[in-house]
Amino acid sequence: MKHILEAFNNKRVLVVGDVMIDAYYFGRVERISPEAPVPIVSVEKKENRLGGAANVAMNLISLGARPVMCTVIGKDQEGDEMLELLKKQGIDTRGVIRSANRITTVKTRVISQQTQMLRIDHELISPIDTDDAQQLINALTVQLKEADVLIFQDYDKGVLTRENIKEITRAAKQAGVSVVVDPKKRNFNHFEGAYLFKPNLKELRDGLKLDLDPDNQDEFEKIISGFMRSMQISNMMITMSERGVMITDGKTFDYIPAHIRKIADVSGAGDTVISVAALCVANGWNNRKVAEYSNLAGGLVCEEVGVVPIDKQKLAEEIDQLKLA
Repeated sequence: MKHILEAFNNKRVLVVGDVMIDAYYFGRVERISPEAPVPIVSVEKKENRLGGAANVAMNLISLGARPVMCTVIGKDQEGDEMLELLKKQGIDTRGVIRSANRITTVKTRVISQQTQMLRIDHELISPIDTDDAQQLINALTVQLKEADVLIFQDYDKGVLTRENIKEITRAAKQAGVSVVVDPKKRNFNHFEGAYLFKPNLKELRDGLKLDLDPDNQDEFEKIISGFMRSMQISNMMITMSERGVMITDGKTFDYIPAHIRKIADVSGAGDTVISVAALCVANGWNNRKVAEYSNLAGGLVCEEVGVVPIDKQKLAEEIDQLKLA
């Protein structure tokens, strides 16, 4: 008998947003520098991994889907490495624009004995210019013809702007493609017309500039409903860590409790949640199922150390165990 998650297979997902390389230097500290009172890390291994919106694409690959990466990177060596990493993972790069006006974001971490000693960010976070934005929109519009769903994955690094979000959303609606959003602070109020809007509780508070308390349920739900009406958002899902997940169509509010986990690392959990949610939306599943499956998936990746994509088999087993299929 086919498992329900097989419905994820070959779904074509456009992932639009900021990508980055997560670079790691692993080594050992055995002495202090004679030049300054800082440790010397003797590097034993270097590793480049896909980060940002590219990690969402990695999760989608793990779930059996076919992501198309839509972003703007630099015409630099790091951009070459980014394309190589994407292609190595089987991620479609036809929506990737190379710009002479940008640099490719790289976050470099120096790690010794499982401890992060230093992080160096090489990035440009100003909004992309109109030429780069138009190239992105043109490339993306071509891909919309075959898309099942579109994810806006924002990290406030400049790829997404108020103007291109509006144009892309309009193009997606014309193509009959649902828009799913994982927002950050800068563009929080710019995703009008989204089908599913998924902030975490901190992002919601920052975006609305309100200290919302889920325990004050009436006020919490009233503010969310008002925001959804003003933004013409069809559904909203809020991830709340140990509180679990809340999903709503603005009228009915469904609270899904968190499952008890041995939490090792919460890094990348949001990327997993939005990936599973988008594939549920692509299949036309109801809000309850969207929230339950996303909640499970986010918890599962938190049991792993580091940013890792979801294990589809483990997710399927948990769904069966909890009789959620």
